[in-house]
Amino acid sequence: MQLSNAIMDSGEQFPVNNMSDQADGMRRIINPRPLKIIAISSGKGGVGKTNVSINLALSMAKQGKDVLLLDADLGLANIDVLLGLNTEYDLSHVISGERTLEEIIIEGPSNIKIIPASTGQNKMANLSQTEQIGLINAFSDLGNAVDVLIIDTGAGISDTVINFCIASQDVIVVVHDEPASITDAYAFIKVMSRHHNVNRFHVLANMAHDSREGQNLYKKLSTATDRFLDVVLNFIGTVPYDKQLRKAVQHQRAVVDAYPRSPSALAFKRITRNINEWTHEQTHSTGQMKFFVERMIHSDTTQQETY
Repeated sequence: MQLSNAIMDSGEQFPVNNMSDQADGMRRIINPRPLKIIAISSGKGGVGKTNVSINLALSMAKQGKDVLLLDADLGLANIDVLLGLNTEYDLSHVISGERTLEEIIIEGPSNIKIIPASTGQNKMANLSQTEQIGLINAFSDLGNAVDVLIIDTGAGISDTVINFCIASQDVIVVVHDEPASITDAYAFIKVMSRHHNVNRFHVLANMAHDSREGQNLYKKLSTATDRFLDVVLNFIGTVPYDKQLRKAVQHQRAVVDAYPRSPSALAFKRITRNINEWTHEQTHSTGQMKFFVERMIHSDTTQQETY
């Protein structure tokens, strides 16, 4: 009330749009919008994890979400390559202090924002504890500008992969119809649950011949986890093997953009609608980037104690 009176007493005329923008900004500060933080990982490489990350990000953007896609496959980054984007700076320049995080963000299709990582730099694949903390602290500068943060992690169980997964609200494990994919996915879930207290995972079957095959892959994994681990698995869907997806990759485009009516694109859209309905406990849903940063720092400082 005092603020309103002061504005009126000043005699200044404020455009209605400016006043509305200021009010919207104030509401975002007081009640920041919930942020979904989703890590997409796999036990092994070659299961299409990055394609899943890209297409889920674009599907969410097409459904009205502001999406930030982080290429966290440090050392073997390829999101920019798969989308045909040119990147001058990447996360290595943030770690070195040459650029801020905002300065390296590039815009992708459907207005998604992408944070590129470096390619072929061994240093990026083996960040020190201090460097990892510095990298994640940089996210605090992004504010509350996004609805969803999707993290395309590397494959396997490196410290960097583990830390990103610990810091996320949800972890999607991508599996494929080959024995190594299931056994390595199980090993990943085992490490995350027994050593890092992550006991809830979402499973996505990729490049399956049909939905039945996808369900069977999930059952193979869940049978093992039900028997030996104290975890909860949630099957979120199957993305079928699709020649149009391979064609989209060859043209450096996401299949949901290039062939929106293709079987794989329709599957990504269904899975995205599923993800949009996920809810979290209050401590998770209101954490924003601060939650992500704090979780990352905590995971770094306790990493040595878990092995």
